Amino acid sequence: MHLSLSITLVTFFHSSLGSHAFSIPSPPSLSGNSRKTRSGSGSAHTMTATESSVDADKPDQPPAKTKKLAIVTFDLDDTLYPIDTVLNEANSAFARSMNQFGFDDIEPNDIVKTGKRIREEMAETDPEESACLTHTETRRLAIREEMEKIEYQRKLQACADDWATNVSSLSPLVVQNAKKWANTAVSESVVEAVLNAWEMERHHAAERHLYTDVIGMFEQIKSDHPNVVIGAVTDGKANPLFMTFTLAKYFDYCVNWEDDQAGRKKFFTELSNVEKDADLRWIYNASKEKGMELVETNAFLRGGDYPDPNVEYTWIHVGDDLALDVGGSATCGAKTILAELADKQYHQSARHRFDIIDELEKMPSWSITSKNELRRRQQMNQSAMDLVDKKVAFLSHIPEAINNILADE
Repeated sequence: MHLSLSITLVTFFHSSLGSHAFSIPSPPSLSGNSRKTRSGSGSAHTMTATESSVDADKPDQPPAKTKKLAIVTFDLDDTLYPIDTVLNEANSAFARSMNQFGFDDIEPNDIVKTGKRIREEMAETDPEESACLTHTETRRLAIREEMEKIEYQRKLQACADDWATNVSSLSPLVVQNAKKWANTAVSESVVEAVLNAWEMERHHAAERHLYTDVIGMFEQIKSDHPNVVIGAVTDGKANPLFMTFTLAKYFDYCVNWEDDQAGRKKFFTELSNVEKDADLRWIYNASKEKGMELVETNAFLRGGDYPDPNVEYTWIHVGDDLALDVGGSATCGAKTILAELADKQYHQSARHRFDIIDELEKMPSWSITSKNELRRRQQMNQSAMDLVDKKVAFLSHIPEAINNILADE
């Protein structure tokens, strides 16, 4: 893909991390002079003095380390629930909240349409700033713009009524002052209230629409690996720790792309520039560091040794996105499971966008990603294919996939 997701696999993943990011250096080899037997023609025989002398000079191989699942991290959107359904219901909450604050005639999809237009207009004057705009910032701007539009129209109509004329007959000076008035009249606290209503419904909808085998999957992982640390890595605004009725008890931490604005801005700036390599290590390194800190703390609380020289600590990441989930985490040392789930049962929509880049009318209504960004991501997807360790069509297969990775199968 001419991106660092392909470049860094050799330079970073192999040279810096070795075969795995959490491998502990092997203990020194021990010499051994004991007598050995070996098979020959189906029977054992005693080694000759020469054989014994030669073999005595060879140090014994250290025992193989036991692989242990230290961390398993999950993407959220379209991995644990269908993002299309969840965002549609959150957008409906946006419309209801706007109505409660007196902004009538708002449609649920208005926030998406306005958000898309804001990014497109910004891209014309500042492509990098447009690419770096977060989902939260986009929605906040879209909510404010919808409010200002309604306030502006109301003010124009009020002025026209006062002058007993039509809105179209108002002077440019009146129109200009009506725009200024609308900008001032919209309260930031009301904007935030509507945004909070959207975000709350996003989490409630995610809990309502969790894929049916999610809870069973987590129960099995916890049963197979009782001390595993489970985290979330997401480019959206979701946080499983807020999903108190379902996911919260299974997750130990969450790393959100919006938590590190500098790293996020750097990535999307590079993604928008065809001459630069988009580097995703910043978010997955942050997740790895946070997870291993919890692994270490857990070991101390149990009175165990950390690091255990006989253990190879393993991190596995699960997600639906080849470029971001697989490519990004693998460059930081994770083993990967691609959740390319069965369409009939799971209704994923994000990954199918790359099949219809030139058919915008078929794009999911929630997507505000530009065509150029999708094309860059498509290149990254191709480069990440070789980094998939396991692929599953059903979430209930993930515990088995984890165990097969640990067994090198």
